[in-house]
Amino acid sequence: MDSEKTPLHMKLVRRTTEQKAAAEQRRLAPMMRALKAIHSATSPESMAPDDLERQRSGQELLGRLAAPMLGMSWEPFELSGMNAAWVRPDRGHDKRRAILYCHGGGYTSGNLGYSRPLASKMANVTGWEVLSFEYRLAPEHPFPAAVDDAMKAWDYLMYQGYGARDVMVAGDSAGGNMALVLCHRLRAAGRRLPGRLILMSPWTDMTASGKSYAERADIDPTISLDYIKAVRSAYARDADLSSPLLSPLFGDFTGFPPTLIQVGSNEILLSDSIRLRDRMLAARVPCQLEVWNDVWHVFQMFPIKKANQAMESIGRFLLEQF
Repeated sequence: MDSEKTPLHMKLVRRTTEQKAAAEQRRLAPMMRALKAIHSATSPESMAPDDLERQRSGQELLGRLAAPMLGMSWEPFELSGMNAAWVRPDRGHDKRRAILYCHGGGYTSGNLGYSRPLASKMANVTGWEVLSFEYRLAPEHPFPAAVDDAMKAWDYLMYQGYGARDVMVAGDSAGGNMALVLCHRLRAAGRRLPGRLILMSPWTDMTASGKSYAERADIDPTISLDYIKAVRSAYARDADLSSPLLSPLFGDFTGFPPTLIQVGSNEILLSDSIRLRDRMLAARVPCQLEVWNDVWHVFQMFPIKKANQAMESIGRFLLEQF
């Protein structure tokens, strides 16, 4: 009897699993369309106005669709002419430490609305306040405008009385690039570095020399090499793409803070994370790399189980250090 029932039971379980997967795909479809719009480009040599507008509109939409966590306050303000916002947990929280969050978008798109979901999630898992800022975008404001704005946000936190080690810097995609470049610039100026780095799908190599740019091209649902070429041209112009201020992968990581890197297994940027981990470890930097299977670029933003698990891992990485 049991052997006769087992196949039917297995069929029911399989059908239920397939139905749940289909329901999740339908729920995520609008977000995936918005994400695809952000990371699209028709010309590998330039940032066409229509492409740029589609990317920026898509990012605004994605920020609205990926709603922020409940229990957070959103406090926008002007930081020396730059739009910025604090995310603060409504519950009692540790005000001694903060996270400086650098949003992604290929240096050509992004705004406070797009920053809101991930900033809220990081505030939720740590109980710390998170500062987001709306840095200037290319092609209107090419390199190094964006990182100059990141330095402005960093200096603001120092003026607020935070010690450098009490500020964690987090970034996704181009924001991960920015977080690393910020550290390179701080060290070059003889200044103290942040306490920790959180890098989600970081873009570390503008030369696109990693194997995954070709090996993952057919399975990456959101980013193409044409997009990479378009945004790097808009941002870097004629600058040397191998410079650590554009491709931080090629810099010296001696003295960098402990770092957590998260990346999806299906990303063309996978090599950027693997090679960064290897170079950091070679420089004796404590570095953890988490490769999350079967997910896409900056999956942490989405309302899925793996995103929640990844954010919990970020919380553990930060909180266990103090």
